[in-house]
Amino acid sequence: MILNGIFPPITTPFYPDGKIYFKKLEHNVARYSKTPVSGMVVQGSTGEAILLSDEERRDVLKCAIEHAAAEKVMIAGTGIESAMETLRLTEYAAELGYDMAMVRTPHYYKGQMKPANMLAFYRTVADRSPLPIIIYNFPQATGYDIPAEVVIELADHPNVVSIKESSGSIEKVQLMVEKTRHVKRSVIATERFEPVTGRMLKQARVAEVGELVPAAALAGASGEATAHAKPSSAAVQVFGNLKTRKKEVGFQVLVGAAQKLHPSLQVGAVGAILAFADAAPTACYEIYAAWKDGDAKLAEEKQQRIAKAAQRIVGELSIPGVKYAMELNGYYGGNGRLPLLPLTADVKQEIEQLMANIKS
Repeated sequence: MILNGIFPPITTPFYPDGKIYFKKLEHNVARYSKTPVSGMVVQGSTGEAILLSDEERRDVLKCAIEHAAAEKVMIAGTGIESAMETLRLTEYAAELGYDMAMVRTPHYYKGQMKPANMLAFYRTVADRSPLPIIIYNFPQATGYDIPAEVVIELADHPNVVSIKESSGSIEKVQLMVEKTRHVKRSVIATERFEPVTGRMLKQARVAEVGELVPAAALAGASGEATAHAKPSSAAVQVFGNLKTRKKEVGFQVLVGAAQKLHPSLQVGAVGAILAFADAAPTACYEIYAAWKDGDAKLAEEKQQRIAKAAQRIVGELSIPGVKYAMELNGYYGGNGRLPLLPLTADVKQEIEQLMANIKS
C-alpha cells in the first residue's frame, strides 16, 4: 500500500454526557473524504482510543469506514498492550475492510521493553496479522521511544511496512530512511500511481461480476489483487473496471509533527499522520504538495504558516486544543473524555487567533 501524503488521525466526537456522537463522526469522515488527504487513521491517540472500551473502539472503527470514500486509505489504530488483544482488534479491522493497522509500542512495563521484547511483540503481530502493520512511536505519550535500530531490523519483516515516528527527531527519521533503503516491495497502484484500497477493489469486483465480495477476502488486498487481475498490457492490469499498475516502494516513514513536516520530507519521509490535519487538512497537504512539486521555497512558506499554531495547539494543548480548532473550520470537535478538561475562554480565544489565517 502506498502511504504518501497526509493522514488526519481523526478525533472521536462525544455528547456532553460522554457517549459517542456517531452522527458527528459520520459528518467529519465524509468531510475529510472530500479533502486532498490520502486517507484517515481511526482510533489513534487523537481519537482517544485509550479512553474507550473495546466495544466502543469497534463501533467507532465500523462507523468511520462505512462513511469514508473508497479511494481513501483507511488505517485502524489497533495497538493494545498485549499482542493477543492487538491481534483480535486487528482481525476485526480487517473484517471491516481496513487497509492497514497502526500498532503503538507497548509501554506500560517500561523496564521490560528491551529490544528483544519489542522485536518479539511486533514480529508476533506481523506474522499473524491479516493487515500490513505500521509501527507507532509516540514517546511524548507513552514514555517509551523505540530505538531506530529496532525499527530498522523490523523493516525486513514483509508485513511491517511503515512507521509513524512522532518523536519529532529529524535525525532519527533520516537514519531510519537511510538504513532501510534496501527494502523493496511491489504494490498495486492506480494508473496515476495512487493507492488502490481494498474498498476500491471491492467496488471494481462488484461492477465486474454483479455481486458482493466479503470484506475479509479483501483485507490487505493491495498486495494480493494481481492474483485476480486481467492483464491488458505489459504495464497496465485490470481488476474489474479498475486499471492498475505495479509500483515499487520501500519501508515508508511517516512523521507526526506538523511543525516539522517539510524538513522531515526533505530527509526521506513519504508523508505524515498529523493531528493538526484534523483541523486544517488542506493547509497540511499544501506543504506536502509543494515539496512533491519540487518547490522548496513554497513548501517552507506553507510550513511557517502553520508552525506556531501546530506547536501550540497540538504539542501543548493536545486533544482539547485540536477539537476546538476543528470547530473553527467546520468540523465537529466537542469536548474530550475525562480526565481531559474543556478549555477556558482565554485559551479558546488564543486558538482563534492562531487559526485566523488557517482555513481548510
